[in-house]
Amino acid sequence: MCRIAGILTSPGNLEESHQAVQQMCTIQQHGGPDDEGIWADAAAGLVLGHRRLSLLDLSAAGHQPMCRKNRYSISFNGEIYNFPVLKNELEQMGHRFQTQTDTEVILAAYDQWGVQSFKRLQGMFAFALWDQQEQELLLVRDASGIKPLYYHQCNGLLAFASEVKAFQFIPSAREQDNHWPVFMMAYGHLPEPVTTLKEVKPLPKGFFLSYRVKTGETSLQNFSFNSLYKKEEDVTEVKERLASLLRLSVNRHLLADAPIGVFLSGGIDSGILFLLAAEQKKEGLNSLSLYFNEKAYSEKKYQDILLDKVNCKRNQFLLKEDLFLEQLPRILTDMDQPSCDGINTWFISRYAREQGLKAVLSGIGADELLGGYPSFRRLGIVAALQQTPGLSAGATFWKGRKLSRLAYLRLPGIKGIYLSLRGQYLPIDIARQLDATEKEVWQILEESPVLPAIQRFDSRNQACWMETHLYMQNQLLKDADVMSMAHGIEIRVPFLDAAFLQYCMNIHPRIKYSGRLPKSLLIQAFKNELPAAVWNRPKMGFSFPFTEWFKNSGYVTETIQQAGPLAQEKYNAFLQGSLHWSQLLTLMLVHNKTHEN
Repeated sequence: MCRIAGILTSPGNLEESHQAVQQMCTIQQHGGPDDEGIWADAAAGLVLGHRRLSLLDLSAAGHQPMCRKNRYSISFNGEIYNFPVLKNELEQMGHRFQTQTDTEVILAAYDQWGVQSFKRLQGMFAFALWDQQEQELLLVRDASGIKPLYYHQCNGLLAFASEVKAFQFIPSAREQDNHWPVFMMAYGHLPEPVTTLKEVKPLPKGFFLSYRVKTGETSLQNFSFNSLYKKEEDVTEVKERLASLLRLSVNRHLLADAPIGVFLSGGIDSGILFLLAAEQKKEGLNSLSLYFNEKAYSEKKYQDILLDKVNCKRNQFLLKEDLFLEQLPRILTDMDQPSCDGINTWFISRYAREQGLKAVLSGIGADELLGGYPSFRRLGIVAALQQTPGLSAGATFWKGRKLSRLAYLRLPGIKGIYLSLRGQYLPIDIARQLDATEKEVWQILEESPVLPAIQRFDSRNQACWMETHLYMQNQLLKDADVMSMAHGIEIRVPFLDAAFLQYCMNIHPRIKYSGRLPKSLLIQAFKNELPAAVWNRPKMGFSFPFTEWFKNSGYVTETIQQAGPLAQEKYNAFLQGSLHWSQLLTLMLVHNKTHEN
């Protein structure tokens, strides 16, 4: 896992580009603390930059940008878990290798198969690959969008980086997107393709961008996507196949030449990963857990049940209010793009780094793929309400957050459904806070993001699409990447392994979502390994102590006071219990950023 950056522009600007890429790398060095590299093709006007977090082949041989055959050069962020298999196949075709890295395998695979090689890569990745002979720069991002990659193109210049903050060194990229606070207040994050900068966009997941220097031609092409369809199978076979694929995925994700661990919250998803990792990694496994003094919110009891089954190094950390309050300003600064969550990931990643780890496994993806959220039960009802004439118009004035959010059903399709289930603020509140008209807010939300029609899916598969492509993509994965890389930690997500993910999407809803409990199929697949006390209990909200802690924060109070009377009005609602802490954090981030600009 690393951070990358680069600029391709006129050769006459090479010195300026070199300086800018150096600055882009420096501001991202937290994500690549082990090494730095800058490489240039002076004749083409290309500068590639790289910050390295070394996990495979820890020697200097893994230095990037990496070149091959005096033709191909790459700056790569990610992990290719099937690279040993690809390497063996390429060696049989006559390719020879100088390192033990997956980076070199990407270059050889592209040399052999061209752009068709991208769909052969199983893992998480974002990279820039330069073909000197063809004078072509390729930007590539994995099919699940696990790794971020942003780009800016203007007047013959193409710049890219792993974080949006790096573009502050590109003059033509600095203009703020004045609409981002609207999206932040509605969603609690910025949904792709929105960023805080008007001319900086994320490369879509499963796509590659090609820029040909000789013609100035740019193209954006899809190389991989995940599809939902119903496949009838025997229930027993499904459980066995599900368990087999997840075991294989965990085994792949444990691949590392550096210390590795597992986030263990005490829940079903992390518990299964922890037990499978312990099963395969007999020695040297590290567990990482957070718990609270506030027993009503702490999952330490369930962590201990799982830990007692395994001989491993226990790393359990008590997160107290004083440390939370002390670090909150830094946490918000470490955010690349604003988000109303990710605080817990920041703390557990900090502890992982203190324990000398470089990579950890996380349970992200299980809830989205296998029915772990209330939306899987509610979406069908909400979709029916969306077709009820006049309902959304009156919902704005209904009492209670859940009921009033039904006002969002005036937005068509899955966008309206998502915001009615997960929205932070209503357009009428957003307009007041941002000194805009409600009509302007509605228009902004209607225009972006553009989402496909998915009504053809079963309602529970619609929920799967929604949670995977909106909530997980735009919030969970972004938070996991940024908050972990703030400490130089790589988060790996075995539930998003390509084979496991696609298999989950193909299971018939009748099987996939059966049972009285959320994720019953996953529980049944691992019932012999997972203690009943872990799966047969209510799901707990991990960060509920934050509510009281926010109330005691002088930093929060000061930020709200600076934001003005309308923000203070919302803060009072928070103190009275009618505003969630994530809504308050959303408001703080909007006003912080707005005032900075």
